[in-house]
Amino acid sequence: MKSTRRILAAFVMATASISAIATAPAIAQDEEADRVEDVIFVVGDRRAYQGNFEFLEDTAINQLIDEDLLVDTGARSLDDALDLSASVSRQNNFGGLWNSFSIRGFSGDINLPSGFLVNGFNAGRGFGGPRDLAGIESVEVLKGPRSALFGRGEPGGTINLVTKRPEFETGGYVEGTIGSWDQYRLEGDAQTVLGNNDQVGVRVVGFYEDAESFREGKETQRHGVYPSVRFNINDKSTLSYELEYTAQELPQDRGVIFSDTFGFSPRELFVGEPDALIETEVLGHQIEYQYDFSDNWGVLLGAGYRETSLEGDAYETNFGSRQPYLVDGEAISRFFRYRDYDTDYFVLRAEVTGEFNTGALRHRLIVGVDYDEFNNDQFQQRFRQAGIGGAPSSSLDPVEYLLLDVSDPVYGQYDRPDDSVLSLRQDQLETLSGTGLYFQDQIDFTDKLQVRLGGRFDDFEQDLDNRRFGTMESSSNTYFSPQAGVVYRANDAFSFYAAYGEGIRQLSGTDPDGNSFDPNKTESAEIGVKADLGQFSNQVEGTASVTLFQVDQSNILVFESGFSDPIAAGEAESQGVEVDANLTFKNDLSVWFSFAYTDGEYSNSGTDTSTFTSFEPGTPLVNSPENQLSVQLSKDLEVANKRARIGGGLLYVGERSGELGTDFTLPDYTTVRLFGEFEPVDNVTVRLDIDNVFDETYYTDSFANVWVQPGTPQRVRLTAAYNF
Repeated sequence: MKSTRRILAAFVMATASISAIATAPAIAQDEEADRVEDVIFVVGDRRAYQGNFEFLEDTAINQLIDEDLLVDTGARSLDDALDLSASVSRQNNFGGLWNSFSIRGFSGDINLPSGFLVNGFNAGRGFGGPRDLAGIESVEVLKGPRSALFGRGEPGGTINLVTKRPEFETGGYVEGTIGSWDQYRLEGDAQTVLGNNDQVGVRVVGFYEDAESFREGKETQRHGVYPSVRFNINDKSTLSYELEYTAQELPQDRGVIFSDTFGFSPRELFVGEPDALIETEVLGHQIEYQYDFSDNWGVLLGAGYRETSLEGDAYETNFGSRQPYLVDGEAISRFFRYRDYDTDYFVLRAEVTGEFNTGALRHRLIVGVDYDEFNNDQFQQRFRQAGIGGAPSSSLDPVEYLLLDVSDPVYGQYDRPDDSVLSLRQDQLETLSGTGLYFQDQIDFTDKLQVRLGGRFDDFEQDLDNRRFGTMESSSNTYFSPQAGVVYRANDAFSFYAAYGEGIRQLSGTDPDGNSFDPNKTESAEIGVKADLGQFSNQVEGTASVTLFQVDQSNILVFESGFSDPIAAGEAESQGVEVDANLTFKNDLSVWFSFAYTDGEYSNSGTDTSTFTSFEPGTPLVNSPENQLSVQLSKDLEVANKRARIGGGLLYVGERSGELGTDFTLPDYTTVRLFGEFEPVDNVTVRLDIDNVFDETYYTDSFANVWVQPGTPQRVRLTAAYNF
């Protein structure tokens, strides 16, 4: 922590120094309004790690799921938003306790939430529960070989959430939603300006939701508040601060069981206990300072601190040797777990962007440094029974095996297991820290040809205090990740590009000698073509792209022999094609199209350290469909001289492996959603959403055949909103 304090002190001094430089004469209020708009534009465009590039000149594919699209699809959660990208597939989400996804077939550590960014800050780490979209302006799916800048992310790509910040105007909305299974939700967003020259913008977003579920006996409560403030210090500098607070109370739900003989257990059957709840909480802070030295040069400084917690009881479905449902299909046995997890995450970053010429060559440069420290404190106890030896449920002690009758479930009939029968499974504090230095230079060789070169150097440190075994281990590691790309702009409508990059992800834990593992490594290459379709016709605006990609992953954690001596030696690969389009026609029709073909498999043999299952070359990646398609259509109308909007969407997810190293497969599925909204009076909107219109029975993801997440049946939601 001494190093953290030194870096923080340096950061504060740098901020103070630049603030002192950034003084400027006061300007008239009418000129101030124009200047505020300019500042908002600059701050909105200048985001950490990304630079400022037009769609046709970027050597990567970015999918922007903006606020309008999120509203059209009725998205309330991060999972809802990511379903719009065919490159992203759902992964085992720890019984609904966090977000987990893969990009181009690859996901991260199955025992941790998937990593995602919020305004460029790593926020997926920790145990704050599944992410709600309240306070989120847009979701960016940043695909491909870009980890040389972002660093320490997930293989296959990066998800970045852009929050709602003050826009230096007064207004907002309040809306209420009622839906199937007693869903009640209230959400609000309000902002205003302060100061003599409206130099301070303030915004507060909040929500509250209480909802039951199609899973009988399951109920979730969540609420959050997200205030932010932005200062226009002068015409060259801005300062912003954001707070994130979310609390949730929800049960862990391991889903349904599949048996070759008896099929899936009923999707309405909740396998937990209604009074066994997990409480999650997150409190986060972000601060950013931007100073523009000139039209071409600027600096962006940022700091973030985030605390999360997860604590509570869970009743979870037993695996094969302890599961009578696989024997007779009549009852489900469960084991008990208590968890108490706490994390804190601290990050600093400083980035300079600029443009200069060397002779006839134009350079656009990004140079930055960041530091992060992640403390992960985990305590876990468990009560688990012995194997049943193929016995039917009728011969088992229902109290010992916490049995739940499939046809007539009765909840609350068993007392919480006594502490005397709970075994200690985990008690440790792991600290992961790292300092990164990155650079990127995009060079214009001609009006049509641009080349991008970049890289990132990371220095890792790891401390593991295993209180269960009384051991303390420390280690360090360094790594360099290169990045390169080329783009050829054929004309104003088309560009062709190719890119290569490497990325790493620090692995948790240590080997038997107390050394850290070599980081998980990803090598990505892709080629593609992009089009600005507005150049072809004045009847349409928007972009489209076709991409061919190849991703190779190495240093996946596996067991060296039997179930001991883990080593970073697993290998996997994926390749495929993606077709994406986002179009708006002059007749007010909007079209979103996203298709991906992904062929992902292991390229060597091994035994996975998380699932304890073995794989051979050619074994498919779990929860990774070969084919996935997402389409959304929306259109503005006028009904009785009142504004209206209708639309719908289709999601197709192909067949995919449901468990590593077995032949258990999740069936493909197609769901359809419809919506319509109407403005009966000014500033009042009424909206109806129907999800899964045809009541498809489907399964979104799984860990194994006894932990399978069922999809939601047909659901109806009615929302009324007032804008002010």
